[in-house]
Amino acid sequence: MTRYVLLLPFLLAACADGLRLSKPKAEAPVVSQPAPDDAIRPPDRPGDGVQTASVADTSVAPSASGPAASGDLGVTVASLGNAAEPGLWLKTPLVKVEGPGTVTYQGQSAQANLIPISGPASSGSRASLQLMQALGAPLTGLPEFRVSR
Repeated sequence: MTRYVLLLPFLLAACADGLRLSKPKAEAPVVSQPAPDDAIRPPDRPGDGVQTASVADTSVAPSASGPAASGDLGVTVASLGNAAEPGLWLKTPLVKVEGPGTVTYQGQSAQANLIPISGPASSGSRASLQLMQALGAPLTGLPEFRVSR
């Protein structure tokens, strides 16, 4: 009889676990999502949501989103953009549609992909390392570029 009395608490505990009236709420699984590009590397300037070309792509291709303005677009002060982005490009508020154009600095001209960024036309631009080198512009300065299509 004493054997049964000693086993009684264990049996009651086992029955209590089996007779739970409500199941514990399962926590929602945590889903890990990749961080957006702008969370990994902040944009160069607020409002700069421009997608960049892949590392292997250094070509200048016109945009399929519509006709681009042609002729002289104006003068912009440029700084060196992200040196890790290859190609000849100029991110500028002087254009509204991405496409090919010509950038001139002190008599030197180069064909470049013109990429729109938000902001007034009087705000500055960012140039690729290859464009700055092709034009002979100072990498640490703020050269004035004439931009045209």
